[in-house]
Amino acid sequence: MKNELLQQNQRYNELINSLFTEIAPLSDEILNRKPPGGGWSALQTIQHLILTEELSLAYVKKKLSFDPKLEPAGLAARGRGFLLWLYLNTPFKFKAPKNVGDDNLPDHSTLAEVQERWQKVRAAWTDFFAQMPDNLADKALYKHPRAGRIGWPQMMAFFETHYHRHLKQIRNALKA
Repeated sequence: MKNELLQQNQRYNELINSLFTEIAPLSDEILNRKPPGGGWSALQTIQHLILTEELSLAYVKKKLSFDPKLEPAGLAARGRGFLLWLYLNTPFKFKAPKNVGDDNLPDHSTLAEVQERWQKVRAAWTDFFAQMPDNLADKALYKHPRAGRIGWPQMMAFFETHYHRHLKQIRNALKA
């Protein structure tokens, strides 16, 4: 199970690297431009994704510091993961939770800053998974703000689905 998680994490890292390859030729001015109808710039959207992962990692580490009694990620956790996937794949717009929303996103940043920050959090997740004790691999530890407690594979699926949802937003901001 842990090896599958590390592979899932690596595939996600590759998606992020391909995004940076795609946007590397663009200027910071273009990447910081907000769409005409309002919304986040491409870099603000990326900052939102990064912040989501940073806060998720902080939550997981804090939770583990209390040596909690953890339940296995069973059918209910997989069901909540599926509902989360469904939620993120709807065409409807949802307001981001406050801690990862407008007030916490910089108005301007550089591609270099954003890339370094995301690579740092991705390296931290990779290190976390590599050092994670095997007995935690099947536990429902991660708590999504809307879906509730889910397992590691569902958390990684959330990160990836969340990324794909916002990838459209990033590309739309760049068309403006």
